[in-house]
Amino acid sequence: MNPSLLTTLRVFVPFAAGYFLSYLYRVVNAVIAPDLVGDLGIGPSSLGLLTATYFISFASSQLPLGVLLDRFGPRRMEAFLLLFAGLGAYLFSRSGSLAGLVVARAFIGFGVSACLMAAFKAYTLWFPKEKWPLVNGFQMAAGGLGALAATAPVEAALQVTDWRGVFMVLAVLTLMVAVAVYTVVPEKPSSGAGESFNHQLRGVRKVFTSLDFWRTAPLTTMSQASFLSIQGLWAGPWLKDVAGLERMAVANVLLWIAVAMIAGFILLGSLAERLSRSGVSVLATAVTGMILFMAVQVLVLAAPVRWAMPVWVLFGFFGTSGIIAYAALSQRFPVQLSGRVTTAVNLLVFIAAFIGQWAIGAIIGRWPVDASGHYALEGYRTGFFVMLAIQTMTLLWFFTASRMIRNRGKK
Repeated sequence: MNPSLLTTLRVFVPFAAGYFLSYLYRVVNAVIAPDLVGDLGIGPSSLGLLTATYFISFASSQLPLGVLLDRFGPRRMEAFLLLFAGLGAYLFSRSGSLAGLVVARAFIGFGVSACLMAAFKAYTLWFPKEKWPLVNGFQMAAGGLGALAATAPVEAALQVTDWRGVFMVLAVLTLMVAVAVYTVVPEKPSSGAGESFNHQLRGVRKVFTSLDFWRTAPLTTMSQASFLSIQGLWAGPWLKDVAGLERMAVANVLLWIAVAMIAGFILLGSLAERLSRSGVSVLATAVTGMILFMAVQVLVLAAPVRWAMPVWVLFGFFGTSGIIAYAALSQRFPVQLSGRVTTAVNLLVFIAAFIGQWAIGAIIGRWPVDASGHYALEGYRTGFFVMLAIQTMTLLWFFTASRMIRNRGKK
C-alpha cells in the first residue's frame, strides 16, 4: 500500500537531509585538499589516509548497524548516530594536527554511517517493493546535492571563512538534522524487531553464505569503491595536476560531476523501475550500468585532456549505477533481512573504498612532484588503472557465478 503524500514527505525529507550531509562530508576534502596540504604540510599518501578514514570508520559499523536497524528501526538509529557526526565536525574544525583530524574524520564517518542504510530500511518498511529502485534513486540524488554543495559552494565559502569555519557550520547543521529525523519521521515497527539476537545473527550468516549475494557483491563493491575513491578525493587533484585547471575551475568541474550524479541517481533509478515492469530485472540494469561506468574509466585513462569536462560528467552519471544493485539484492531476500543485506554490501564497499583511496594516494606518491608542485600523470593513470583492473575481475566473476546459479537451478 502506498503511503499518503504527507507521510511520504515525513519519511523521505529528513532521511534525504541526512544523506545530503553524509555525501557533503564524504567529498568536501576534494575541494579543501590544497588548504589541508598547505596547513599541515602532508603528502598524497597522508591526504589519502586522512580522507579515507571516513570510509573505514563507516565500514566498521555496518554489520552491527544492520542488526540494529532491523531490531530498533531506522529513525532512532540515525538520529543517535548523527550526534557523533556533529561532534566529529566540531573536532575537525578545532584540530591542529594530522592525528587530530584523522580522529575527527573517524567520528564523522561513524556518525553518518546510517544515513543511507537507515533510509533504505525505512523505505522497505513504508513503500512497496516495486518502488524501491525509484525512491532509492531520489535518496541518492539527495546525496548528489550534498556532493554538489561540497564543490563550488564550499569554494565560495572559503572566500569568506576557512575550512575550519566550514566544518563548524556543518557541525550545527548535523545536530539540526539529527533532531529532525527523531521528531519528524513517523515510527513503524520493523518485522525484525521481535527477533532474538541469535536469530538476527543467523540472518547475517544467511546473507554472507548466499551465492546470490556473492555473485553481485564483489562487482557492486568495486564499482562503488572506485567511484567513491576517485570522486571523493582524487578527481580534484587530477583536474589540477593533469588538466591544469585553477581552483575555481576545478570546483566548477566537480560541481558538474555532482549534477551528473544527481541525474544518474534519478534517471537510472527510474529506468530500473520501468524496465522491471517490462520484465528486465533490476540486477540486469545495474550490471549494464556498471559496465558502462568501466568504459568511462577507460576514457579517463586514455582520452585527451581537452575532453576532461564531458568525460568526468559521464563518470559522475554512470558511477551511480552500482547503487541500483542494492535494491536488486534486497529483492532477493526477505524484507526482515533488508537492513542486513544492504549493510553487508556497504561494509564491503567502504572497506574497499578506504583501501582504494589510500592506495591511489600511495601509488601517486611513488612518482616525484614537479617543480610547480603537481603530481605526475603516470601516478594517476597507474592508480586508476589498478581500480579498473579489479572491477574487470569482479565482472568476470559475476558471469561465472550467474552460470553456476543457473546450472544449480537445473538440477
